[in-house]
Amino acid sequence: MRGILLGGVMAGALALGAAPAAQARDGIGAGGAAALGVLGGLAIGGAIAASNDPYYPGKPVYRAPPPPVYVEGPICHFERRETMDPYGDIYVRRVRVCE
Repeated sequence: MRGILLGGVMAGALALGAAPAAQARDGIGAGGAAALGVLGGLAIGGAIAASNDPYYPGKPVYRAPPPPVYVEGPICHFERRETMDPYGDIYVRRVRVCE
């Protein structure tokens, strides 16, 4: 993230160096205004990115795992069974078997 921000700042600095000088008749020229807008956007974006994330508490919090849950019910397992299709081909398939 910092590399992207640094690259943006460097690109903005190069854009300022390549922009023509401001003319006294109108104040800042179009290129200078664009460069200032880019630099301002980068500064504000960097400030927002550097601020603390409200969704992350900052330090890890340990929580005990929930107690195990035992469910009464049929005991199921998988078996491999051979099945034959109408064309006579034999396939081995996994079948769930509950007792």
